[in-house]
Amino acid sequence: MIEIKSNREIELIKEACRIVALVHKEMEKAIKPGISTGELDRLAEKIIRENGGIPAQKGYPSYEKGVPDFPSTICASINDEVIHGIPSDRVHLKDGDIISIDLVALKNGYNGDAARTFIVGKASKEAERLIEVTKKAFFEGIKFAKPGFRIGDISHAIGEFVEKNGFGVVKEFQGHGIGRGMHEDPGIPNYGKAGRGPRIEKRHDTCNRTNGNLWKA
Repeated sequence: MIEIKSNREIELIKEACRIVALVHKEMEKAIKPGISTGELDRLAEKIIRENGGIPAQKGYPSYEKGVPDFPSTICASINDEVIHGIPSDRVHLKDGDIISIDLVALKNGYNGDAARTFIVGKASKEAERLIEVTKKAFFEGIKFAKPGFRIGDISHAIGEFVEKNGFGVVKEFQGHGIGRGMHEDPGIPNYGKAGRGPRIEKRHDTCNRTNGNLWKA
């Protein structure tokens, strides 16, 4: 179910996202050849807690029998690791690596979530281009994240831009909503058909989470 957020809730989400942005700024400074992903993880947790937040991913349940809960503050995925890499003091970054840092901060009951990809030292031209195309694809999708468009318009714009530039998208994972839950509806794939999915409508201040709906099928 897709829930509308009140102005107050939006501000609380913004505060959690502010903390996430602070962590990414410090990650950019700290990431260099030789540093371990375990060190990056501890730095991220320190910044989150210093700003009154909680590292929401740490201890996140796996929901699978025999699979432990997530042990870390960040996901640190290096090179061809797609997502959810676990930080370790035994894993040290090397010149030419690219690393994606994904993290969630929880504050006052609301989550902020973002992932960024960083170059370690000097990367190949291909890696630089991959990151640049990915970044531009994100902003292509954002163009359609406004009233009158549908979720499929966002997904289509991302996938079309990526493929036009000679890359492909991972179809097994997708973007998602955020709020009190770390993962909320709607799911937003990185590919799809334009004109499909829930329609984005302008939020009215008189609506609330029980009788208002930001999205219309």
